[in-house]
Amino acid sequence: MMTENEKDILMDIQNVTVKFGGLTAASEIDLEIREGIIHSLIGPNGAGKTTIFNVITRVIEPSEGEITFDGRDLMKLQPHQIIQIGISRTFQNLEIFKLMSVRDNLLVGDHVNVDTGWFKEAFQTSKLESEEKDASTKVEEMAEFLGIKNRLNSFAGMLPYGLQKMVEIGRALISSPKILLLDEPAAGLNPSETDFLKEIIMKIKERGITVFLVEHDMSLVMDISDYISVMNFGKKIAEGTPDVVKNDPEVIRLI
Repeated sequence: MMTENEKDILMDIQNVTVKFGGLTAASEIDLEIREGIIHSLIGPNGAGKTTIFNVITRVIEPSEGEITFDGRDLMKLQPHQIIQIGISRTFQNLEIFKLMSVRDNLLVGDHVNVDTGWFKEAFQTSKLESEEKDASTKVEEMAEFLGIKNRLNSFAGMLPYGLQKMVEIGRALISSPKILLLDEPAAGLNPSETDFLKEIIMKIKERGITVFLVEHDMSLVMDISDYISVMNFGKKIAEGTPDVVKNDPEVIRLI
């Protein structure tokens, strides 16, 4: 059986440095995210973890460095093209359309898979009808997977916070990404909600989707991660399997 370190590299981050004026948010970061695993990026607040996510999704331009994903140079792409090549994400601060229904929030996430145009819209072509039916089916299936099927017609902002998190994950997941970037998904969740989140992330991995996770809940990280990288003050200070990382003296001092 192939070990995690023998799997193909899906995303290769090389020498990424990000500077904001005189502040270096990330310094010469090298990461290899291998296909089909859960790779966690941990460290204290301000370590530069979300900065790396923002570079990957092209929200931030690095001062130096390269990122390739599935053989493609991400530095040549615009932010709106990232989802088109199979990268999707959630956000540190919950980002959903609170005044839209859960169903419509999920449909927004599937827009990349629906080929619309003025002709199709004007004449309601059979292809458009078929695509809309397929999208509706995907929404139902995703809602069932995340335990929110009975809330599809509710305003997303009226849901308990834990279910709002599921809406955001669903919106990111429904685009059928090759890699899902989760930025502190357990933040604000109670223990039972965190346990459910853990199950969902493991099931996402079982679907063959690579998960790149930023998280402060060390119990969650150690339970589900295949590989962990550790950052502090913008630098990578350690990495390895959970057993290796949790016994690293520098990591122990940090967390």
